[in-house]
Amino acid sequence: MTQTFRELIIGGVLVAPIISYVLMAVAIIMVLRPVLHFMRFPSFFSNPPIAELSLYVAIVGLLVLTV
Repeated sequence: MTQTFRELIIGGVLVAPIISYVLMAVAIIMVLRPVLHFMRFPSFFSNPPIAELSLYVAIVGLLVLTV
């Protein structure tokens, strides 16, 4: 059985579902960043921006798979 994707309609323009997933992931990351910095997340990695990018990509992937 195939999954049908729900397009977002803004002002009569259809927006691809991946765009809404990306925006949800941005919102989730913006909420998680202060928590991660409080838990000293950057000190666990030699390159913290790449670790945060990887976390963002994982969240986008999870949103695509679950929503």
